[in-house]
Amino acid sequence: MAIQASTEILEGSVLALLTREDYYGYTITKEMQKSFPISESTMYPILRRLKKEGWLTTYDQAYEGRNRRYYKITEEGLTQLANIRADWQQLKEVTDKILEGNNGN
Repeated sequence: MAIQASTEILEGSVLALLTREDYYGYTITKEMQKSFPISESTMYPILRRLKKEGWLTTYDQAYEGRNRRYYKITEEGLTQLANIRADWQQLKEVTDKILEGNNGN
């Protein structure tokens, strides 16, 4: 994909992913890489920012002698996801009109 996704789209995608279930960081990165060319070095700052905003919480769980940090969406995160989805829909509609040559003229 030649067009780069904005931070808001990536954040919304992470929040949407976490509505399905809680994931640990590595798995979030792998799931996101199915749709976006994104590295772990890009993903972890996004996760930290989402947590700082209060849209995610974390908890640790033991797995094969190590702790995994899991991310869970909060109620505030669900609200933010709804806002991102609404903004995305508006952007998509406007962009589709322009790209398809139907800009109201």
